[in-house]
Amino acid sequence: MAKDTKERMIEATARLIQLRGLHGVSLSEILSESGAPRGSLYFHFPGGKESVVLAAMQATINEATEILDACLTEATDPAAGVRAFFEAAAAEMANTEYAFGCPVAPIILDAPGMDSELASACRAALDEWTAMYRNALVAAGAEHGRAERLALTIVASLEGALIMARGTRDASLIREVGDEMGMMVSQALTPPHH
Repeated sequence: MAKDTKERMIEATARLIQLRGLHGVSLSEILSESGAPRGSLYFHFPGGKESVVLAAMQATINEATEILDACLTEATDPAAGVRAFFEAAAAEMANTEYAFGCPVAPIILDAPGMDSELASACRAALDEWTAMYRNALVAAGAEHGRAERLALTIVASLEGALIMARGTRDASLIREVGDEMGMMVSQALTPPHH
């Protein structure tokens, strides 16, 4: 089935933002890339650029969240879930020829106003991903404070690994960081020997 105009605009916007950031993308490029007629932009997105960018970012956030949820719920333990998600990110980075990155990073790096809907959506996504890791760790027996710090470390490590992989065009960096995070998680869940 052919994709509708709105869906094509959302996908085109998501691709362009990943490649060039928030300020590097114009409405005319979104229309050109999606093949959408000019009048359709304000019909589907009355708020203009911010509105289409928000929809595109939310779509990619939802996709990343679903993949993370699947990795954590299908894994035998949180360490395996962490490794699986970093592996998925590495594969996506390589498959997109290093165009893929975190859905919120290009927006954050272009510094939208702190009280904008874009900034709020970025914060909400980072909070949700951190909470997903924290909840998986707590459910596996980690102490809440330790789980919170470790979850923050996992998210921060993935963000850094994505930027490094993109800069060096080497997705194996993401796998290596994922392995290290997996080891940290295993250690955090192993009861101390007395």
